[in-house]
Amino acid sequence: MTPYDSRDPDVRRRRFRPIPVRMLVPNVITLLAICAGLTAIRLSIEGRMTLAVYAIVFAAALDGIDGRIARLIKGQSKFGAELDSLADFVNFGVAPGLMLYFWQLHELGNAGWIAAMVFAISMCLRLARFNATLDDPNKPAFAANFFTGMPAPAGAITVMLPIYAAFLDLGRWPASLTAGYTLLIAFLMVSRLPVFSGKSMRMRVPPELVLPAFVAVIFFIALLISYPWYVLSIGTVLYLASLPLGFKSYRDQARAMEAAAPVAGGEAPSPPSAPTLANLAEPPDEDDRPGRLH
Repeated sequence: MTPYDSRDPDVRRRRFRPIPVRMLVPNVITLLAICAGLTAIRLSIEGRMTLAVYAIVFAAALDGIDGRIARLIKGQSKFGAELDSLADFVNFGVAPGLMLYFWQLHELGNAGWIAAMVFAISMCLRLARFNATLDDPNKPAFAANFFTGMPAPAGAITVMLPIYAAFLDLGRWPASLTAGYTLLIAFLMVSRLPVFSGKSMRMRVPPELVLPAFVAVIFFIALLISYPWYVLSIGTVLYLASLPLGFKSYRDQARAMEAAAPVAGGEAPSPPSAPTLANLAEPPDEDDRPGRLH
């Protein structure tokens, strides 16, 4: 028997080491999110659009906690990072696009299908750009507080605004307007628009604000359950209205950095720009995704 004989039990033990449970928990949450996204597609086909929207919102909530839980319990892995990207494409690209198509865009025939398809492809491109620009060593420190383009969960929630409006008895948008709005959100996802990520906000709560924070969270959840379409509609409109503020904040910080660090000869470095598809070979960016898995 050679030292590397696969029949050697010691070799097998070294090759197939037990995986800690903490490494599995974030992946289980991500898989639950995928189940929610796929279920949303089925519900939309069956015409149960209310439950389909709930499933997407649930998937977005799970997407918001899986990375944080992974870091909290030190369960980051490359496998988890790749699984998270695939889940985002299904849950926030394919599912909302198909939901809009089955709900109204099919009235436009091929044009409606093109709008739904462009949205899903834009989500795929946005995620690919994010992965390719991860951990960019040349990115300024302040840029870590911004996403390049609208993030995946926000894109999925905002693109369904026509559905929310219909559920509020405000009337259905014309199919052509829904298609145009879908393409607009797709453009915002693949654009270079800096979008504030909120990462600079303090995650620690002062002791005197712990109980009020609990009450605020419970109050928001109660509002979302009791008045889902009002909360989602108002939240979507406010989020879209905040996009210019994120752009202005990024531009102001870039100019401040330019003014504070002039180069020799009196010239200042050009302000950093958000990554594009042209520099996909460069790695790093933002996000709350778990680290790369082994």
